[in-house]
Amino acid sequence: MLSDLLIPLITVGLGELGDKTQLSLLILSSKTRNNSSLLLGVSSAFLLVDGVAIVAGSWVTQILPRLWLKAGSGIVFTILGILMLREIKAWKDGTGGGIKLGNAFLMGFSLIFLTEWGDKTQISSALLAAEYNPYMVLIGTMSALIALSMVTVYLGGRALTRIDRRSMMKISGIIFIIIGLYMVFI
Repeated sequence: MLSDLLIPLITVGLGELGDKTQLSLLILSSKTRNNSSLLLGVSSAFLLVDGVAIVAGSWVTQILPRLWLKAGSGIVFTILGILMLREIKAWKDGTGGGIKLGNAFLMGFSLIFLTEWGDKTQISSALLAAEYNPYMVLIGTMSALIALSMVTVYLGGRALTRIDRRSMMKISGIIFIIIGLYMVFI
């Protein structure tokens, strides 16, 4: 029973460490002070996406080709990157920011919900649920994802106080575009 919890916790935790999702969350958390709402949105999306994987296995990859899921995620990242770079231009022109993280919950939820379908951690969760107790897999998976997300949101909030906002937005926009193009073309 303990292995039913620990194996998913360790597997998903290691798989998600340094993943595009955590990088994206780091960037989002640097754009908001409402960290609890952002974390709640991210956690809700993880629960939905990985919950579906655990309950239904990897059905989404059988319904939609993995290539479509990957391309869709890449397009979302690329668009967010372009919007971030446009915000910098708007600041330079004196017209204000072009994109704001209005509702941290919705932004966090959308990011995870749109990019995690078919991700390695979702597939791992589905495979682990076939081997171990699905309830324990869900608890282990969610524990790993929430713990990593909490650390990432904390670090993102700290980065905001230490790094120039324009520089952070420029770096973030470029990274999002690179991740997006990588997902679409590789």
